[in-house]
Amino acid sequence: MFGSKQKTREKLAAAITEALGGASWLESVTVDDAGKALLVIRADESGADVAEHRRIEAENYAERIPGITDVRSVLTAERAPGRGHSHSHAPSPPAGGVNLTPAPRRVTKGARLSDEAMTQGAPAPAQAMRPVPGIDRILVVASAKGGVGKSTVAVNLAAAMAKAGMRVGLLDGDVYGPSIPTMLDTVEQSPATSVSKKLLPVVAHGMKTLSIGYLSDPDAPMIWRGPIVMSAITQLLNDAEWGTKDEPLDILIIDTPPGTGDAQLAIAQKVPVTAALIVTTPQEVALADVRRGAAMFAKTHVPVIGIVETMSWFEDPAGGRHYLMGEGGARKMGAALGLPVLAEIPMLQAIREAGDAGKPAALGDSPAADIFMKLARSVAIALDQMVTRPAPEIVFED
Repeated sequence: MFGSKQKTREKLAAAITEALGGASWLESVTVDDAGKALLVIRADESGADVAEHRRIEAENYAERIPGITDVRSVLTAERAPGRGHSHSHAPSPPAGGVNLTPAPRRVTKGARLSDEAMTQGAPAPAQAMRPVPGIDRILVVASAKGGVGKSTVAVNLAAAMAKAGMRVGLLDGDVYGPSIPTMLDTVEQSPATSVSKKLLPVVAHGMKTLSIGYLSDPDAPMIWRGPIVMSAITQLLNDAEWGTKDEPLDILIIDTPPGTGDAQLAIAQKVPVTAALIVTTPQEVALADVRRGAAMFAKTHVPVIGIVETMSWFEDPAGGRHYLMGEGGARKMGAALGLPVLAEIPMLQAIREAGDAGKPAALGDSPAADIFMKLARSVAIALDQMVTRPAPEIVFED
């Protein structure tokens, strides 16, 4: 039995090596009994960008080997004993092998996944996925950078829609920093279980809500890797009674984790997302991440309906506006990407106070409430128009 397992591991490792054309930059391949492969890839004088490209494409090819259940890879700068100096590019693979050396035009700044690899690794467009029972539409509120007010926008947008009479659900997908229970004053609550063993969302301010914060110790750090994060999110999404066949949710809003990592890609690729809304501040460092976030959604076939800019300005008691984070950044980025700016939200103390008190500002009667009600209307219109017109095409120039 032991010998048979060892032969299977060796056979799978050899198959991966052959699929990669025996590339000289591939230091080693190991496969365990569960079919999990580890690739050790040398990052040499060819540069970190080329090495990262090789790593991503190598994982992509290895994942398609029958019998391989998972692929991980590491980059190392050390040369294996007996190997000579590396070259700036991988040698041509033998006949039948795969040349993973990226074309020069693809690697101009940073590592990029080729269109071919992305097409092979990506699932069908979101519209072709099986819908979640009890939910008509799913909107993800995303930001490629943390600290821009994404959760504040998600909570107040959901609250404004519920205030307008819509059936709304709010899913806290930010498992590393679940803040929605605090913003809704539901920290002490937890979901019940139905007769069918499904979670019953916590109802707050007319919304059905779920968060990992309802199920975990508020002081416990969430030290989870991507697959576990996605498993938690899909459970909260699919193992809950959000709506019924006769009375489905009009919309489920998902507050996603910041960034463009495993969790974000998994949501975009495995959840039947209707559209995405990107949140940013006017400053350049945040806008650069907007471009990356929009690129991720474009690659995963998720339409982006627009941009929301937070911290747009501060207004002093005399009525003067001060653009502390920069001015007009979202408008410029929206014009470049062909996306509308659906709201510019100033720095208002009322928004912060309402969030800390667990009563979203959108529910009150104030300038802040008016802003979020207008945003809710713009989002609803944009989602309705998706039925009659194609989503805007986002163009990225090399």
